[in-house]
Amino acid sequence: MKKIRTNRLFKKTAAVMAALIMLVSVTSLLSGCRSGVNGEVYVYCYGDYFDPMLLEEFEAETGIRVIPDYYDTAEEMYTVLENNATTYDCICTSDYMIQRMVDNGMLAELNKDNIPDLGNIADVYMEKSEAFDPGNKYSVPYQLGIAGILYNKKMVGDVEIDSWDDLWNEKFKNSLVMPDSVRDAFMIGLKKLGYSENSTNEEEIKAAAEELIRQKPLVYKYANDSARDLLANGSAAVGVVWNGEYIYTKELNEDVEFVIPKEGSEFFIDSWVIPKDAVNKERAEAWINFLCKAEVAATNFDYLYYTTPNEAALDLIDEEYLEEKAVFPDEETVARCESLVTLDPASTELYSNYWKKVKAK
Repeated sequence: MKKIRTNRLFKKTAAVMAALIMLVSVTSLLSGCRSGVNGEVYVYCYGDYFDPMLLEEFEAETGIRVIPDYYDTAEEMYTVLENNATTYDCICTSDYMIQRMVDNGMLAELNKDNIPDLGNIADVYMEKSEAFDPGNKYSVPYQLGIAGILYNKKMVGDVEIDSWDDLWNEKFKNSLVMPDSVRDAFMIGLKKLGYSENSTNEEEIKAAAEELIRQKPLVYKYANDSARDLLANGSAAVGVVWNGEYIYTKELNEDVEFVIPKEGSEFFIDSWVIPKDAVNKERAEAWINFLCKAEVAATNFDYLYYTTPNEAALDLIDEEYLEEKAVFPDEETVARCESLVTLDPASTELYSNYWKKVKAK
């Protein structure tokens, strides 16, 4: 097991180096107006969200050259599209943002005849996607994640971690990492109290805020991406991260474990969509179909360690990972989780105002 993990870390490092070499090569070729034999497709997604070696593989297979661009947050991406700052053919973004884009008429309906490998996506995740894309008209699931509690079993001692309520344990004072995000933090407070993470009831939101304020003296740091590193290096005993961060952290510190709390949690689906004004729609559909291939999805799992919705890829993934419930949660666990939805402006303001109160205390 250790050898496999070491090799996979090496593979990811090698892939990043290869991507840098490719970038230098592409930059030098741009002056010569290099084009794919069958044209280009302009892709916009979160940074480092697919194995960069796949760009070359896709071009070799289809003759289409992928020109990638990256963003940090879905809100940043939305602003770029809304302002027509540039034109992209294919975008990977999150469920709640897809809902917003669908509602605002910003997406093109997919021609599924051009995506024959869509059938590799498990039915349960196609059904989950209907919450933000009714009829699955505009999006294809790509990566999945569930928020949970990452903890150092040696540092927490005999405390059993299985509930959001455990994040209020006085034993973890100055050793707890919470999300530095209004909706993610409130998800924890709301779930602890038995409410929906998408609640628009002010009394419920207020009660969650009071819980977060009561918890605040225990918090070592509010952090997002750095949370896993604080657990890996022993700076914190307990933190909230996405399940895709578990394997990476476990490779750095064998004492960490991950649990999805019994009350349920936040579940996300990141999917590929096509803007309504895309110039190269068929090429974008070819790129989406390529990512739906079992071999490609398995390659991306090796690179990312996030849950893949691609059922056909499971036969190509090492058994040790398939048996890891943190990475591949069972249907019962998925069923008790919710995805964030875009809230109305009044509810959004409520969350923002109560979050300010939490941070001000």
